[in-house]
Amino acid sequence: MKLTVVGCSPAWPNAGSAQSGYLVEHDGGSLLLECGPGVLARLRCDRSWPEPHAIVITHFHLDHWGDLVPWVWGALHFADLGQPPRRPALWVPPGGIARLEHFGELLGFPDMFERVFALHEYTPDAPFTAGGCELTATAVPHYRVEAYGLRVSDGNRTLAYSGDSGPAPALATIARDADLFLCEATLERGELDGEPRGHLSLDEARAAFDESGAHALVVTHRPSELESPDEYELAHDGMVLEV
Repeated sequence: MKLTVVGCSPAWPNAGSAQSGYLVEHDGGSLLLECGPGVLARLRCDRSWPEPHAIVITHFHLDHWGDLVPWVWGALHFADLGQPPRRPALWVPPGGIARLEHFGELLGFPDMFERVFALHEYTPDAPFTAGGCELTATAVPHYRVEAYGLRVSDGNRTLAYSGDSGPAPALATIARDADLFLCEATLERGELDGEPRGHLSLDEARAAFDESGAHALVVTHRPSELESPDEYELAHDGMVLEV
């Protein structure tokens, strides 16, 4: 299983960086976790149009899904040219299909996302198949927004992804014995967060990793203004990892 960090900025972009997008590739298919602003442009650097088999969105903060909007316009443009791209499966949280229809009413037309993606909603803690992988979405605390972390397996290797999350026992569950834990660490210190909590500090990410028994930790969603000690492996745009 190969993981490419397409973008990893927090809610505001680091200089020259895309926001959340992580491409998982393996012998059975490909899967894009998140599709934040800047991700689509990065994916087009080595092909005319990206064609993952599936996309999974953890929550509806803009930095995690915003490039689905230009994805629609581009896919429709290629279809008009007689070159329709693959129609990826798009997996969203419960109630997400209705939310996409509402966004469509505001941004274009109600069925804009349905025209380009095969829409599905996942059920919390129930395995589902996307891009040839088995995934499980588990709820994590992210202020007052419904949000999920993901456990992804191709049958041989397992990737855990925190999504955006405050401290919670669920993180260790998601990452239990995973080959790689991709975990956010947006904060300098936990006490600087809001209430209820919504993000992690480096120490809190490390605590979740230690509790999980995962084999490796990569920190993501980290503002460039904050220090990151050498003991932490920090995600960066273009980073490629064999899970």
